Amino acid sequence: MKTETNTPYSGGKVYLVGAGPGDPGLITLRGKYLLERAEVVVYDYLANKKLLNYVPETAEFIYAGKKGGGLHAFTQEGINQLLVEHASAGKRVVRLKGGDPFIFGRGAEEIEKLVQAGIDFEVVPGVTSATAAATYAGIPITHREYTASVAFVTGHEAPGKKESNIAWDKLATGAGTIVIYMGIKNLPVITRKLIDNGRASDTPVAVVRWASTPIQHSVVGTLETITDVVKEAGIKPPALVIVGEVVKLRKTIDWFETRPLFGKRIVVTRTRDQASELVAKLEEHGAECLEYSTIHIEAVDDYQLLDQALQQINTYDWILFTSLNAITYFFKRLYDKGMDSRALASCRIGAVGRATAEALRQYGICADMVPDKFTGEGLAESLIAGGVAQSRIVLPRALKAMETLPEMLADAGAKVTVAPVYQNIPPKGRKAELREQLQQGDIDLLTFTSSSTVTNFLAMVDPADEQEQQQLLGNVQIAAIGPITAETVRKSGLSVDIQPDKYTIADMVTAIVSHYRANTK
Repeated sequence: MKTETNTPYSGGKVYLVGAGPGDPGLITLRGKYLLERAEVVVYDYLANKKLLNYVPETAEFIYAGKKGGGLHAFTQEGINQLLVEHASAGKRVVRLKGGDPFIFGRGAEEIEKLVQAGIDFEVVPGVTSATAAATYAGIPITHREYTASVAFVTGHEAPGKKESNIAWDKLATGAGTIVIYMGIKNLPVITRKLIDNGRASDTPVAVVRWASTPIQHSVVGTLETITDVVKEAGIKPPALVIVGEVVKLRKTIDWFETRPLFGKRIVVTRTRDQASELVAKLEEHGAECLEYSTIHIEAVDDYQLLDQALQQINTYDWILFTSLNAITYFFKRLYDKGMDSRALASCRIGAVGRATAEALRQYGICADMVPDKFTGEGLAESLIAGGVAQSRIVLPRALKAMETLPEMLADAGAKVTVAPVYQNIPPKGRKAELREQLQQGDIDLLTFTSSSTVTNFLAMVDPADEQEQQQLLGNVQIAAIGPITAETVRKSGLSVDIQPDKYTIADMVTAIVSHYRANTK
């Protein structure tokens, strides 16, 4: 909205965006849209850092949450001033706040300052922590057989207030469900006030920490016992308290913390571009995914072999694709040469597996050959079975790769042109962070989707010797997507705990889920 002031309007604007309770998937479409166009982002401790991936790299990021020791990076007045200064400079400023900006989020205080300064603003609601904590703990905050009323209350009123403006005598019995924000430190006082003002001491109570995230932790007790339950469980802020008979329904409705991979910390070693499918599928089953990309994909320095093959592509019988990266970089080079998929009309196309074949369809090509066994060896066997003697074959692939496929085809009489189109380069950084998590036993499972991810992961961990490698990785389970990757794992002195029958991401996730279900019965 625009305000009537005498201050010249700079064109800047502040957007107060509710980040939701923790799960980055719960942000609104409007919030995501604004993050993607932000020039400055001022974010809080409770806003999931993954949301910052939507923000342009050119934006300025300002952390305004808690630092070590519980102190804040900025006072509230300092945050207000930041918003005014950046908007006055003509910037699009996103103020990213956990939960909803107007439910115990001090959003109204920030808006008041913007109005005083004549700054244009917009407020985008977010999923508030109260409803999220209850929902993700399997507790409906209203239910027609239990209660039709709910109250949101702060357990931590503004410092310096002489009197509480919470009418405990009315609240205790006036609302069927009571959800208390920021109530952990004052939990003994809160429960006593509710009991003293008429709420039954055996009223069910749930406390939910880090709601909607992979580290959510919920405990249940009564008004009489919950303080001791919380203390024994080591529950600390941020957490919400839910009081009411509806808490009894958690036994029936609990869905989030009962997922097969809940509480499991799984390392994903694929490239950042390719990790999304695996991460999404693992998170769907409750895992917390730690993305440690072990591969950085780049174009090769020299395309001479591919260029020569493209010049005489109509003389080739087959083009074989054994990875998504090979497809991406092959077609990029094809387009750079002023050609398109029509140039491949005289060739038959082979794909190593379903995912590769599906990727080819995006370029308007249906694979002529997809083997039953999704490996280079399986592709070679299928081709040889159909006869490849004297066939001319182009194999776009990584600069360094297994030689099984071209050697088997050559032994069968085919003329194979191996044309490197991309190369794997181990990424730099994050070694110390990864080693620390392994040393502390914070990782449950490593996932490897190719031999290069295994090799590069070990290079990233960089154990001094076999003994240290065993100390770091001996108690961590390993999932390998297929037999070639598994063999690389074993040659590296490690064991494979999980391997799917079919060598796809979907089958790998299914195997991981089955493994953990079998081991928790």
